[in-house]
Amino acid sequence: MVKVLMPKGSDTMTEGKVLKWVKKEGDQVSTGDTVVEIETDKVDMEVEAMGGGVLRKILVQSGKVVPVGELLALIAKPDEDVSSLLEGEGAKRQQPPAGSAAPTPAPAATSVASVAHRADATLNAGATPTSESTDGGRVLASPLARRMAQEKGLDLNRISGSGPAGRIVRQDVERAALLAVGTRAARIGEAESTGPQLPIPAPALPRRPAPAPAGPEFFDEPLSSMRKVIATRLVQSKAPVPHFYLTIEVDMGRAKELRESAKALNPELSLSYNDLILKACAAALQLHPHVNASFQGEAIRYYRRIHLGIAVAVEEGGLITPVIRSCEGKSLQEISREAKDLVTRARSRKLNPDEYTGATFTVSNLGMMGIEEFSAVINPPEGAILAVGEVAEKPVVVKGQVEVGLRCRMTLSCDHRVVDGATGAKFLQTLKQILENPVYLAF
Repeated sequence: MVKVLMPKGSDTMTEGKVLKWVKKEGDQVSTGDTVVEIETDKVDMEVEAMGGGVLRKILVQSGKVVPVGELLALIAKPDEDVSSLLEGEGAKRQQPPAGSAAPTPAPAATSVASVAHRADATLNAGATPTSESTDGGRVLASPLARRMAQEKGLDLNRISGSGPAGRIVRQDVERAALLAVGTRAARIGEAESTGPQLPIPAPALPRRPAPAPAGPEFFDEPLSSMRKVIATRLVQSKAPVPHFYLTIEVDMGRAKELRESAKALNPELSLSYNDLILKACAAALQLHPHVNASFQGEAIRYYRRIHLGIAVAVEEGGLITPVIRSCEGKSLQEISREAKDLVTRARSRKLNPDEYTGATFTVSNLGMMGIEEFSAVINPPEGAILAVGEVAEKPVVVKGQVEVGLRCRMTLSCDHRVVDGATGAKFLQTLKQILENPVYLAF
């Protein structure tokens, strides 16, 4: 007998949502087959069978949210007696009371979450993403894919699905939209080269927002799994963790010159300011290991490795922090390449669980959104987080003269139980020195 349990996809995950059963009751299941798709606090993932047999009973239906370790289904031999388990543990867990603690799974009952993640999530909080079917000629597609196709004017019948059982998901619609844009552009280009030249119309002004519809003045949308974790974690951080903040302004003129020089030497090497800041943080943390630490109740834990988290906003609301591991031994180019790959996959919710857990220090950058300065909330159990503002030109005084300088304001949020004011200030001084003399990053 094999139990299929709600897996623990990350350290912060306490519950998960059943999105879709890939196998039906009575289906033959082999070891490694995908049995069910679930939504965790970070990604959507598939749960594989740890053994073979027949899917005898599904205990949690699509759309249900259950605690980690909850029994989802039973796989057993066709003639194996599972009635006692169904009457006891399975029936009891089918509808757990609200607020109940997650049960501890038995040692022999485990399920494995594969790293086959999907990017689309439930469109409406109360909707079940498996409600689509091919019955009656309806195309198999997720609610998000349907909405996107409607907004972009695309025919779902002309889109090939890459999801389970040929299901159309968000990436398929995005791919079709790009192809459609390319086709239209090609046709326009051809028409322009052969047809009469028409005057270029003036750009349209933004449309006035439509008036609020009649009806209730508000609506409530249940929290997604990711938003629940964000709410819980931030309260856990802001309330018990004694934050204090230190801000410093950095001259990014030479950092800009380094980016331009690297681009000139290798056009394929595109360094961002964030890449330089990540590498500079790794170097500064090596010199100030007391900032690369966390509070452990009766002890302070100092980390020998520097695992840098990058705060990334994802579609449909939420935040995920992919982690670049062992940055103390990586070059600027390696950090840049890994950061770009992790951020891209984080935004499409395609990270493995070990790629967004275990950071020892986090960098949150909102400069690309024009934010000059802000204070970030520490991601526990880390001892500090760096908030990076916009790199912008501003008037500065140099040797008594007003000049145009390139400046960036950075704020370090510190857990006062781990980092003292002087310790945080020295870290920021070193970070400033490195970024203002970026040749240091080459070593």
